[in-house]
Amino acid sequence: MQFQIDNMACGGCATNVTKAIQSVDPQAKVDIDLSLKRVTVESGADQSAVTAVLEKAGFPPRRAA
Repeated sequence: MQFQIDNMACGGCATNVTKAIQSVDPQAKVDIDLSLKRVTVESGADQSAVTAVLEKAGFPPRRAA
């Protein structure tokens, strides 16, 4: 699954996004492209759980095209 996170601007943001995702699936593979503000996630968790935890962490995601 891919998300666009418009307010992800720095390495600290990327770390917090990764930690949030891995809080619902510790084995999740998270690939972040800060220049595109895009997050690619390989996870067994469902998309709604990942979306909810990102919103709670202050990084509201949009579905990447």
